[in-house]
Amino acid sequence: MQMSEARTSDPDAWIDQVFSAKAAQGGVVRRAIGWVATEVGHDRFADEVRRRGFHLLVTQSQYIVICNPGPVRMLF
Repeated sequence: MQMSEARTSDPDAWIDQVFSAKAAQGGVVRRAIGWVATEVGHDRFADEVRRRGFHLLVTQSQYIVICNPGPVRMLF
């Protein structure tokens, strides 16, 4: 993971915006790891995903949030 630049928005407002999106209502939200670091930080983002009971996946440069508290099964 890369170092972050200075935050450009209010962290609470950013979190609210991400998780109020239509995709966050039982769907999938994807955000660039570097952008998350800049806006709220990795720990804050992970804590918010956990607090909501969602699942957090990490790919090369993206966070993928499964916005559903049900089981997740990786097929391949």
